[in-house]
Amino acid sequence: MVQAWYMDEDTASDQRLEHHRNPPEYITVEQLYKKTGVEYFNINVSTHTTDGVLDKIKKERGYTFEDEMCCSKDHLENYEEKIKSFFTEHLHTDEEIRYILDGSGYFDVRDAEDNWIRIAVSAGDMIIIPAGIYHRFTLDTKNYIRAKRFFVGEPVWLPYNRPADNMPARQEYIDKLQKGFVAAAC
Repeated sequence: MVQAWYMDEDTASDQRLEHHRNPPEYITVEQLYKKTGVEYFNINVSTHTTDGVLDKIKKERGYTFEDEMCCSKDHLENYEEKIKSFFTEHLHTDEEIRYILDGSGYFDVRDAEDNWIRIAVSAGDMIIIPAGIYHRFTLDTKNYIRAKRFFVGEPVWLPYNRPADNMPARQEYIDKLQKGFVAAAC
């Protein structure tokens, strides 16, 4: 099951450590959604191809394209360079959907006060990071994750490094953040 917590700003740049506050300030999945719009689903890795849960989410959200990626020293070309680029704070103009099949890692997202929230994901976790939110990704100390990625239509995978505040996707995200997020009907 996913865990999320606030990160200390003075240690947030050391990417692969957990950086719990002392004491840790954990937040629930519901709080994560209210504070950031990040959605979470727990999907059984052993049965996801037959139980219909993932198919229902894909259909309801219009995900028509998927692929699978593996991020590790053995599977990712230019590994160190890629890990650094994933950890650079950025946004996308589309949702970022990740369903973790194996391994583990961290997605960091910014809340309305610009504080980092770290989301630890592992097998069975599916998160949907909204378009326009500043975020980043890194592996944990195990240095391995395998995930499915989902897209509406053909994949558009362009990161826009911060600052990108004038982009329409960012402005739409800020508007949703101020008005409150409405959960999908899954």
